[in-house]
Amino acid sequence: MPEQNPQTTNVNKIRIITQVLTTALKLWLRAQVSQISELEVEIKASDRQILSGRIPLVSIFATHAVYQGLLITKIQLTAENIQINIGSVLKGKPLRLLKTVPVVGNLIVDENDLNASLSSDLLSTALSDLLVKVLPTHFPKSQPINWQEIILDNNQIILRGMRVTNSETIPLEISLGLQLLSGHEFQLAHIKIKPDQGDILEDNHEYNLDLGSDVDIQELTLIPDKLVCRGRINVNP
Repeated sequence: MPEQNPQTTNVNKIRIITQVLTTALKLWLRAQVSQISELEVEIKASDRQILSGRIPLVSIFATHAVYQGLLITKIQLTAENIQINIGSVLKGKPLRLLKTVPVVGNLIVDENDLNASLSSDLLSTALSDLLVKVLPTHFPKSQPINWQEIILDNNQIILRGMRVTNSETIPLEISLGLQLLSGHEFQLAHIKIKPDQGDILEDNHEYNLDLGSDVDIQELTLIPDKLVCRGRINVNP
């Protein structure tokens, strides 16, 4: 039998490890979502880094992913300085992060996908909780809203639904102006409710929402039929 070149053998082992790692990462990503159309993963690391469980860079591209009922049209992520349980992964166990990973990404959500997400508890509850915080007098928790449509416009969101009271169901339309103030804070302004057609925040025309220190958004753009977000988020173990 021909004698194997040790260097070639090592390269083949690294390729196998990389394939195992890529597969494990894809399985981990798919486990985070209930549905995904397209998923591409690229791992950039040296042989020594892979064997030690340190990965300098991973890039991820996915389309039509569904996370807790929320449809994401397109997402592109780059994660750096990742540490994983490589020994366990090579034994066939699930991939696990060993420390917080900063992830930079671009996210696009089309209006159609956003409306398809209205049936999810994640989005419908978030919208209702938002109104309770911003307008507690007008929207008490005791009067739930059945959300029916979201319209995206230039720096504005229009929400349509049915407000359920003790005696009747009332059509509702709310328009919200949206502006990014900093990496982790955005502002709602010019809030109007039909049929009043007036700005109901007479004393306070602005409401600020803080997303926390794990978020750093560089761009949050609303244009007709589309929401575009670009920034960084920390993914904790």
